[in-house]
Amino acid sequence: MSWVTKTLNSTLGRKLLMALTGLFLILFLVVHLAGNLQLLLPDGGEAFNKYAATMASNPFIKVVSIGNFAFILIHVIYSIILSRHNKKSRPVEYAVSKASTNSVWASRNMGILGTVILIFLLVHLKGFYYEVKFGSTPMVSYEGVEFKDVYAIVATAYSNILYVAFYVICMGFLSFHLSHGFASAFQTLGLNHKKYTPAIQFVGRLFSIVVPALFALIPVYMYFTIQS
Repeated sequence: MSWVTKTLNSTLGRKLLMALTGLFLILFLVVHLAGNLQLLLPDGGEAFNKYAATMASNPFIKVVSIGNFAFILIHVIYSIILSRHNKKSRPVEYAVSKASTNSVWASRNMGILGTVILIFLLVHLKGFYYEVKFGSTPMVSYEGVEFKDVYAIVATAYSNILYVAFYVICMGFLSFHLSHGFASAFQTLGLNHKKYTPAIQFVGRLFSIVVPALFALIPVYMYFTIQS
């Protein structure tokens, strides 16, 4: 067995993979949010449709997208492996549990939070990525050039109050997941110092509030705009 295999099968190796894939997905969230915020522009979806066309045709973006799906899969698989390992190492619960005094709620329920986020991702991919890639997407023309009207698909989804509510609730779960996962990833990578840790924790808390809130703002804003 090679040292790579040994490392990946060790608890430390699994945690490192979780941290690295988690940080990549955090970076992806920022890029994805920047693109999605164009949905708020009052241009009938022109900027967003052009952005979507660029993302779909750029070879580098295609490679990154494949990598992103792979990292999501790795993150999910290794989270399950680590959760099962932790359960096996302590098969009998303590008679008196003081978990709430030793850790925050998010850190004790990362599995539940991650499961909800995974369900959201599957629903989200089916409703948008699959529809744009394999469904019958309407076309729109800007200055004589045709583009897929991805904005129309998004607007249709966000006109449904149930989907909007589902989206907002899932962003709440994402916020809790990030509130622990952000700082935890840096700690796993050994970036834990009394001088820098408070700053990392502050940025993590800020990130876990601002990013999910902005994601949630988009469907809410579009819903009320469409209704009016």
